Amino acid sequence: MTEVLIVGAGPTGLTLACVLARGGVPFRLIEAAAEPQPGSRGKGIQPRTLEVFEDLGIVDRVLANGRVGMPIRSTGPDGRVAESGGEPVEERPDLPYQLGLITPEWRIEEALRLRLAELGGAVEFGTALSGFEQSDDGVAAVVVRDGVAETVEVKWLVGCDGGHSVVRKQAGIAFVGETLDDVRMIVADVAVDGLDRDAWQMWRHREGMVMLCPLPSTDLFQYQASIGPGQDPGLELTNLQATLERRTGRTDIRLSEPEWVTLWRANIRLVERYREGRVFLAGDAAHIHSPAGGQGMNTGIQDAYNLGWKLALGAPLDTYEHERRPVAAGVLALSNARLAQTLADKGIPVRSDGDSKQLNLNYRGSALVWDDRDETARLRAGDRAPDATELMTVDGVRRLFDLTGRGQFTLLNFGAHRLDATGIRTLQVVDEPVEPGDVVDSGGHLADAYGAGEHTLVLIRPDGYIACISDAEGNQARIVATAEGSRCPGRS
Repeated sequence: MTEVLIVGAGPTGLTLACVLARGGVPFRLIEAAAEPQPGSRGKGIQPRTLEVFEDLGIVDRVLANGRVGMPIRSTGPDGRVAESGGEPVEERPDLPYQLGLITPEWRIEEALRLRLAELGGAVEFGTALSGFEQSDDGVAAVVVRDGVAETVEVKWLVGCDGGHSVVRKQAGIAFVGETLDDVRMIVADVAVDGLDRDAWQMWRHREGMVMLCPLPSTDLFQYQASIGPGQDPGLELTNLQATLERRTGRTDIRLSEPEWVTLWRANIRLVERYREGRVFLAGDAAHIHSPAGGQGMNTGIQDAYNLGWKLALGAPLDTYEHERRPVAAGVLALSNARLAQTLADKGIPVRSDGDSKQLNLNYRGSALVWDDRDETARLRAGDRAPDATELMTVDGVRRLFDLTGRGQFTLLNFGAHRLDATGIRTLQVVDEPVEPGDVVDSGGHLADAYGAGEHTLVLIRPDGYIACISDAEGNQARIVATAEGSRCPGRS
């Protein structure tokens, strides 16, 4: 029996499908469109999402088609030029990806579809959801392909079908927020003559901003131009070219006919709840953001990553909303603040910190996490599990991220006594590796990252967040019980 029906095959739906396929959960992934969506759209990938992609096995593909740390060159109304970003960063053992990546969104979908195929899954294009009914035991969904209706019986239905979500509307979940009709932006993928590709170019003008960002792995740029009240929102080449010339003061930059173009309107919304019975929402179906700050697609991918492991292992599913909705609310606040600054400054603000990189997001206070540390501790249960380098194993030198994730819990034991944790992947910190699972913290990075003492135990969730940390002796049974409580075979 198909357990999960995923509606929508953008980055969120594809991520969820990959997690379920890896976990052996039977699913179907349907997409109303006849083929993959074109366009660069959300082009910014944050460091935390790169960690997710590493765990899913696609980070090399994504990096090969993108550019890390692209510099931003901003020209003010007075002609003065400022450049930021692109500087080298010092390597950190706890953080494998410190800078964001620029790549077209269709490249992300391509990489996820390839991975899904490797895992034995596929997208059913040209297949739309027309309705569903819930019962205590499951969902009866009606899907239509080529005019033929089919009723699909599943345990769970997940709407990853975007801002106009059919799933959300039919589930009766309110989408609270506002549409700012006066805040618009033309976004297009165009070929450009007369401009180099070494930086993301921005021009600030009294009537608004215009930007040209080179799209790695293509010959195109993403064109963005704010459209204020009374300004021409036309999507034809002549208007794009005229707007560029007015706002840059240059006639030597020539645009070609757009390969993809759209008019974006500010629509800032968040659902009242992420779940209605056996129906869940994820990605843009649950929250819509301003593009300022590059948060929307990343947040949707991490929705799917959170829900996916819980469906696969049978963790309490109410924790999905409890953990993810506050994150979306915080990200909305961040992107709204940047939108306001964008409108005030007539240019997109550049910010690079742990919040914007989504590295500081945490699930502290979740029912699925606990620790015995005090409030002043640097690392707590619910935080992102840091990486560590220079770990010697019986198979050679590894990073911690090489040894965790992949759909499983990992128990990290800094104590001297080996633990009996049957069924849980265990890493034992030792002086000399003699068996699989032994790790030597040769650089001291592991103990430093986790603030470890002689009795410290750390349970890392499949999504790379810390389920438990205990520095006290005698908490082995409670930690094992926490992992077992999140791996219930009933998936309820």
